[in-house]
Amino acid sequence: MEPTHTTLPVRLHRRRFFGAAAMTLAAAQFADVGSARAQAAATEPAPPPRPGTCAAFAPLKQIDAGLLSVNYAEAGPGDGPAVILLHGWPYDIYSFVDVTPLLAAKGYRVIVPFLRGYGGTTFLSSATMRNAQQSAVGLDIIALMDALKIRKATIAGFDWGARTADVMAVLWPERCKGIVSVSGYLISSPAGNQTPLPPQGAAAFWYQYYFATELGKAGYAKYLHDFNKLIWHQASPKWNFDDATYDRSAAAFNNPDHVDLVMHDYRWRLGLADGERKYDALEQQLAALPVVTVPAITMEGDSNGAAHPPSTAYRDKFSGKYDYRLIGGGVGHNLPQEAPQAFAQAVIDVSGWA
Repeated sequence: MEPTHTTLPVRLHRRRFFGAAAMTLAAAQFADVGSARAQAAATEPAPPPRPGTCAAFAPLKQIDAGLLSVNYAEAGPGDGPAVILLHGWPYDIYSFVDVTPLLAAKGYRVIVPFLRGYGGTTFLSSATMRNAQQSAVGLDIIALMDALKIRKATIAGFDWGARTADVMAVLWPERCKGIVSVSGYLISSPAGNQTPLPPQGAAAFWYQYYFATELGKAGYAKYLHDFNKLIWHQASPKWNFDDATYDRSAAAFNNPDHVDLVMHDYRWRLGLADGERKYDALEQQLAALPVVTVPAITMEGDSNGAAHPPSTAYRDKFSGKYDYRLIGGGVGHNLPQEAPQAFAQAVIDVSGWA
């Protein structure tokens, strides 16, 4: 999940496994969950969580892009405005299985890729470092856009996917029509994540500290299915998903590089694993926590059980047209799958602002 010791003022909310914004934002990211809920004047209602879904993707596609052979779903007209939907950890493309047809029906060309280390997305070379630092993942999506001949797209995601949308918006704004980012501004840096957190905040990131050890890596590999199911329950405590829904996504964790990439992601965020020198210039830009200038909508579920920053902590990181939406009805961390209509509407709205 996303926020690491983000340095946005963090409040204790969910563990979101993402590296959150690294600056003075760290303290605010970890306050109590109730305070974040109180931020929105009006809570946008969401349909009651469903235990499962019968929706499915059309047969998946495969394309070589950059360092990867990317496995992805596609829907909608080929000449429609492009939307790229990005999942996080420990999730997969099925987080968007109900969002995708809503957008395709509105005429969007929807691309939903498995990130590196998930599903059928694999490295083209065994010699490539299994690296999950934020700039590398961002470049994966730029390479995918190039391979698909997509010049500009709306980028929307949660967890690692939201972080990637933020990264793309600040490094390559000319490729982003707008972004939808669940939990807001999640860019961080290893140096920015060195500020110690209060006990309650640190507890929200227990899995990251576990992953910092070789025992944690071995434990994650051995209990992969049960470990990630526990994270789903913690991150979305009111989402009554069934075993079939979880098992369908859990298949994506059987990727041969999954464990190595998850370990690298969280260790890199804490400064415990090195990145690659070829990404240093990009990471230096990101470490400055640049402002997002493209149109943006940030979202949060009112029952997000993972650590995440309150919207007030990152509001000044968005200088373009902007909206924040708090989605009610017991919605947790996996917002696109728990509240697909609200997520799809945010994509439609931000696309119309450009």
